[in-house]
Order: sequence, then C-alpha cells, then structure tokens
Amino acid sequence: MATINSTGFWLATTERAVRTFAQTLIAALGLDAADVLALPWGRGLALAGIAAILSVVTSIATGTTGSSGPGITETANTVEGAAPQGLNR
Repeated sequence: MATINSTGFWLATTERAVRTFAQTLIAALGLDAADVLALPWGRGLALAGIAAILSVVTSIATGTTGSSGPGITETANTVEGAAPQGLNR
C-alpha cells in the first residue's frame, strides 16, 4: 500500500502536476492561437495552475489505493531520492 509520506510518492506527484500544468497551458494557448478560444496568457496560466492543483489533490486522494504511487495505476519507487517508475504493465 502506498504512503503519502514517502519521497517517491511526492516525486511522482510533482512530476504529474508539472506535466498537467504544461499540457493545460499548451492546450489553452493552442486553442487561442487557432481562434477557438480567446484566452490571454494570464488566464491560461491561471487555468494551468488550477489543473496542477487538482492533479495534486487527485494524487493525494488516490495515494492510498492499493498501488505504490500517486495514482491508481502508477507506482513510485520506494528508494529514497529515486525517480518514479512508469505505469504497471
């Protein structure tokens, strides 16, 4: 069972939040560039920030659900300071 007190869990959670932030910002600004959605930089950054916060909340909420990572299918390396692993296969 996962523990949210481990370094591996927080490394994986941080990686997920950064990925979510970048994906949301690129999507929002891409929609603006394609004239699908009029969104200034400030609002795009705010949207990406909220998505990253929700990603962290989701990681914490699912952090104790059977696997050893911040998500239901992800695993976090249990070695202190080690990088997180990918999806279980």
